[in-house]
Amino acid sequence: MQVDFYQLTRDPAEQVIPAIAQKIVGDGGRLLVIVGDEVQAGQLSEALWALKPETFLAHGFAGSEGDANQPILLSLDTEPSNGARMVAIADGEWRDAALQFDRAFYLFPPGKTDNARAAWRALAGNADVECRYWKQDGGKWRQGP
Repeated sequence: MQVDFYQLTRDPAEQVIPAIAQKIVGDGGRLLVIVGDEVQAGQLSEALWALKPETFLAHGFAGSEGDANQPILLSLDTEPSNGARMVAIADGEWRDAALQFDRAFYLFPPGKTDNARAAWRALAGNADVECRYWKQDGGKWRQGP
């Protein structure tokens, strides 16, 4: 499984996750987005609606009617009731339950760098996990060393 660490130095998770989600859904996949609270869930929901003026990314909230049918599911929990094989952690708090997925996107702001370092160290010894680090360089994402 692959874990992509995204250090958010310029854009917040609410601006990064819609682009990740668009790519996953465009490839026929499903995504579980783990949020820290309902405020962040609301902000992400709005961002998924407004990614591009001419389109929106269909999504729902875990626990709501029809959540199993949603290609993108926003949740406080790690249970993928929509059958997602990919997970995005939007609140900067690593959860080992992410290892049950095929791929995890772990987004962390500068204030959560210590959490990310601890997660990296913990995962580095796991032969079943490939960790990759991404940082913002101007308007683009670059893979770091």
